[in-house]
Amino acid sequence: MTTDHSHAGLTQLGQDTKLPNSPEEATLERVPNPQAGFGYVARFTAPEFTSICPMTGQPDFAQLVIDYVPGDWLVESKSLKLFLFSFRNHGAFHEDCTMTVARRLVDLLEPHWLRIGGYWYPRGGIPIDVFYQTGEPPADVWIPEQGVAPYRGRG
Repeated sequence: MTTDHSHAGLTQLGQDTKLPNSPEEATLERVPNPQAGFGYVARFTAPEFTSICPMTGQPDFAQLVIDYVPGDWLVESKSLKLFLFSFRNHGAFHEDCTMTVARRLVDLLEPHWLRIGGYWYPRGGIPIDVFYQTGEPPADVWIPEQGVAPYRGRG
């Protein structure tokens, strides 16, 4: 039995790739899920996600935790990294950034289930955390808590 390990159609994996200037310019890519048919969770954590406040131009920082139960497709991790990095010079509110990531992944992957937690660091004294999931999680898949403590100030 031979397995085709080629990644035909991928434009970034294994290549010198320029950082996209914006999320709109970023190319998210997918690869076939070799374990399709088995229920499991894949998790990506981006502890240093950065964007720009569209009003002040100041940097905003978050920890994103993305959990999904793949169907036929997996997100190619280098393309995800470049997509997330593309927000560094992008002016958008916390809610828009978090939901843009979620919607692009759902559109690309058509997962059985996806959840994102956007844990944003305070600006103006108020943390704004953003959460989304596509529906009820599958009953037969272990989905761990995201494990990010709520903002507690100095406590």
